[in-house]
Amino acid sequence: MSAELLNRFKDRQATIGVIGMGYVGLPLAVAASRAGFTVLGFDINEQRVAALNEGVSPIRNVPNETVAELLAGGKFRATADFDELSTPDAILICVPTPLSRHREPDLTFIEQTGKAIAQRLRAGQLIVLESTTYPGTTAEVLRPILESPSLKAGKDFFLAYSPEREDPGNQDFETSTIPRVVGADDPVSAELAVALYSQIVSKVIPVTSCATAEAVKLTENIFRSVNIALVNELKTIYGGMGISVWEVIDAAKTKPFGYMPFYPGPGLGGHCIPIDPFYLTWKAREYGVATRFIELAGEINTTAPYLVVDKVAEALSQRQRKSVNGAKILLLGMAYKKNVDDIRESPSLKIFELIESRGGNVSYHDPYIPVIPSTREHPALAGHKSVDLDGGALAEFDAVLICTDHDDIDYEALVAASKLVVDTRNATREVTSGRDRIMLA
Repeated sequence: MSAELLNRFKDRQATIGVIGMGYVGLPLAVAASRAGFTVLGFDINEQRVAALNEGVSPIRNVPNETVAELLAGGKFRATADFDELSTPDAILICVPTPLSRHREPDLTFIEQTGKAIAQRLRAGQLIVLESTTYPGTTAEVLRPILESPSLKAGKDFFLAYSPEREDPGNQDFETSTIPRVVGADDPVSAELAVALYSQIVSKVIPVTSCATAEAVKLTENIFRSVNIALVNELKTIYGGMGISVWEVIDAAKTKPFGYMPFYPGPGLGGHCIPIDPFYLTWKAREYGVATRFIELAGEINTTAPYLVVDKVAEALSQRQRKSVNGAKILLLGMAYKKNVDDIRESPSLKIFELIESRGGNVSYHDPYIPVIPSTREHPALAGHKSVDLDGGALAEFDAVLICTDHDDIDYEALVAASKLVVDTRNATREVTSGRDRIMLA
């Protein structure tokens, strides 16, 4: 049974099911389809499924033309019918792993997906979890859901973990060119998972267990979280000394060894970095291990939006003789990073609410986010629309707060037309005129 499946992977004759047609699952489906596999894309959102089958992509970094190309080639189809889960030879799970309101891991999507698979699971299938989570999730949560008296992992079906490594907006890498870590708890599952991903991505790095692979993903993102917290704290320290942290970083990164540049900002965004550290700190409590360093970084990053709003208040007071209360403030950028349409965990959402709570009148402009979607954490912001910057719109605002440094913004013109610009990203670094209207935050 496993030998036949192995050959189907190596010959690219297998059918691959990808659950979750979002920022992780859809690029993976594209990569697998382009590698020659037949791909079924599963999603509970029937409108998204219908759009995909008409060649319309729900995310910017997978163009409509790409989806249309896969459909025309007959190698891809989206479905909301989970009864089709018995069809694929491999099922790759790409569902969200958010935090609960108490900042604890919320594995609801993994559990619900596992139950949906278990109802249709057949002998000989490979199941791979890709969602970011704490070490032990695959073995302790997913495996018991999938197993039954007649189907055991490693014998009747196969189970592995391979953490996603997507970076939306990064033009230098795509799913197929990013090396993949793969872990499993038995040798047959490991061999099958490595064989499958070896056909899809440029390089596969096997590790000894699912838990090790889960820990790899957390380590990657905690590394970023800690270092971003460090530069955010340095920004505050150096700012008090009259030193530009941006100039310090630019000079420090000329050292060819022993240093890697990280940059401050208005707070952490995206699905991974603001969330993943809390998955490890939660799990570490089970072992009686303190995670002081990681938690301190989390505290620093969590307070970043509050410090930005304080900076806006300071700038308005010093430069405009105004308070936030009653001021008209434009947020430039709602996406969590530049040149993407991804608003998940964006610090701009928190900043929007904080300014409103102080009595400010807030609008926003983002060419990638025409309307703020509904989110669990910020439901009151849903439906706000991006304002047009044409004409004299900028002159109507008391301050412009740059939260996201999209490349297609004319920052020279922005500064020239604005009364005050508070820049959290150093996006105005090339602007030469009107620097007296700029305050770095």
